[in-house]
Amino acid sequence: MIRPFGYAPNAYAPDPVLAGARKSPIFRAMNSLGFDKDPAQTRVIVAMSGGVDSSVTAALLTEEGYDVVGVTLQLYNHGEAVKSEKACCAGQDIFDAKRVAETVGIPHYVLNYESRFREDVIDTFADSYVRGETPIPCVLCNQTVKFRDLLKTAKDLQGDALATGHYIRRTGTSEHAELYRAADPARDQSYFLFATTQEQADFLRFPLGDLPKDEVRAHAERFDLPVAAKPDSQDICFVPDGDYASVVAKIRPGAIDPGEIVDLDGNVLGGHEGIINFTVGQRRGIGVGGAGEPLYVIRIEPDSRRVVVGPGSALGERIVRLSDVNWLGDTEDIENLTVKVRSMQPPVPARLSLNEDLTEAEVVLETPERAVAPGQACVFYQGDRLLGGGWIQRGA
Repeated sequence: MIRPFGYAPNAYAPDPVLAGARKSPIFRAMNSLGFDKDPAQTRVIVAMSGGVDSSVTAALLTEEGYDVVGVTLQLYNHGEAVKSEKACCAGQDIFDAKRVAETVGIPHYVLNYESRFREDVIDTFADSYVRGETPIPCVLCNQTVKFRDLLKTAKDLQGDALATGHYIRRTGTSEHAELYRAADPARDQSYFLFATTQEQADFLRFPLGDLPKDEVRAHAERFDLPVAAKPDSQDICFVPDGDYASVVAKIRPGAIDPGEIVDLDGNVLGGHEGIINFTVGQRRGIGVGGAGEPLYVIRIEPDSRRVVVGPGSALGERIVRLSDVNWLGDTEDIENLTVKVRSMQPPVPARLSLNEDLTEAEVVLETPERAVAPGQACVFYQGDRLLGGGWIQRGA
């Protein structure tokens, strides 16, 4: 159990009374992570980014008496990134994770996943922009490097579970776990975890899912963690200055080829310096003006390098087609669903039709949604329960 903020002079020592009780042969209660054994016999690998959330996760689990091992991923050459303290995987953050591990008193390892991250996240991110899409690299990172590669490493380290600082709730033990939106709606990260498979969900643990951010900060101060006052990262970790277009241009130079800006009838209104500078629903910075009403990016045509603009009324979509669907429910769970087509919007009612092998879907929204962008995710919910999602395709 998690102790109140003022508990015990040694915040990281297991409770001696509870530890003594667990030595009894009749003590068979599940521990807080759902394992039928003493926390000291439960090895938990904690993914430590150097931020407050993952640091508090490691400290709380250590306080409960778990056998905690911290792991930090070096995901790219951080020589440039160290210039920005906001970059979640920069050299400063690796150093911060190491300091937290020393403070908490747990072993800590840094793993070089640069080549995997480059191939599965950075290159895929760039290719998506070249296709005129708007990618979500954090989902790609969770889907590949973290919940595929790191999870395998956690098992190789004989871990019983991999814990992260994500704000999402998980119920169940190690078999057929269910995922739910975080208790704090302002911190909920379930949208970015829609691609988590059932096998991964069974192995993962999310200790912060029931906590508000201010309480997590209070825990960081209570543990006297060196990152207690560290601000949350707002940028894509490999784009610490926020200029993603220049990163894509370096990786895929063709992404900055010039093209035309046209209206819905194909009339040329102006030119642009690369489709990577636009996303569906964009209003500012288009470079052309409308006749008495604002213009928005309606769609991007990568083959012709055309950006099609029009009034806001042309943005509404009711039918959304998805590929690479991840489905976490049973077939009977398909009724009474809500979906999110953007991370910051509230879920809206929709009907869902899945193909036979559950890899493609058609979503019919109850009311049209603006700025449904290819490359983004459409995520499924039933109440607060996360049922998966898929990638939005062009032509919806």
